Amino acid sequence: MAFRPAYRNLTPQELRDRADCAVASLADCRACPRECGVNRLEDRWSACKAGRYAVVTSCFAHFGEEDCLRGWNGSGTIFFGHCNLRCVFCQNFDISQGIRPGNRGPAGSRPEELAEMMLGLQRQGCHNINFVTPEHVVPQVLEAIPLAVEAGLDLPIVYNTSAYDSLESLRLLDGIVDVYMPDFKLWTPESSRTYLKAEDYPRVARAALKEMHRQVGDLVVDADGVARRGILLRHLVMPGLLEETRAILTWVADELSPATHVNLMDQYRPAGKVGAGRYPELDRQLGRDEFMEAHTIAAEVGLRRLDQRHLYPRLRELRWVFW
Repeated sequence: MAFRPAYRNLTPQELRDRADCAVASLADCRACPRECGVNRLEDRWSACKAGRYAVVTSCFAHFGEEDCLRGWNGSGTIFFGHCNLRCVFCQNFDISQGIRPGNRGPAGSRPEELAEMMLGLQRQGCHNINFVTPEHVVPQVLEAIPLAVEAGLDLPIVYNTSAYDSLESLRLLDGIVDVYMPDFKLWTPESSRTYLKAEDYPRVARAALKEMHRQVGDLVVDADGVARRGILLRHLVMPGLLEETRAILTWVADELSPATHVNLMDQYRPAGKVGAGRYPELDRQLGRDEFMEAHTIAAEVGLRRLDQRHLYPRLRELRWVFW
């Protein structure tokens, strides 16, 4: 049976109603767990520094994502600027937090422009539309989707998030997002307060992940190994924080599913505000022994779908290797 994106099961009017509801909520913004309450319809902003329109920092076919997302034509990535977290180790610090006060960077993209970005990525042959760091611009995303769908969008939508999401936003996305790709960064309020500047992150992330799993379930891929629906969870293994990793992986296995597709990531490096004597405990590379221990923990808690890089059938046919 041919794949049908989730949003194709909604009528155009239902999509527009979702968008209208989301955009109206910007008048008293509760789009993310910060619940700032500012009127973003008047281009005011608070914690996330994003006003009426979403800032897009890049739009391209991404070949660096997981195999099941990038396939052989790439994942159609739309990368949003600004963020509702303040991760001190952020590897995209320049676009998430590095904009100087009084200068919020480039102007935002109107919904027609966002819709055309999606359609352009589809014309390039991308396998999906991958919204990166969308937590604070869910209303703007929902505003653009009906325009893209009415113009012929027919790709699965990937919601690539820190998991610092409001349940209200996630419920508006129910039946629209096909693949949720959340990070689960840290487990304890203490470490989250120190390194993310959001003490409530663990509680929020757990609730968000349960809602995502309720909507889409475990990850499903097609005969070519390309993701179609479900959760793909990422966890960046941090130096010296393996107990956080153990707690997170145990919770995922027990509270979501042992069949959760998990990508344990080893690419931590000191970045953002780490260095020059700040956060010295994080000012080093991740040790290979630490990363191997994370894999051991995953096996111990019963997780059986760890992400691995390999050639899917279509990739072998095309003889393309991207690493």
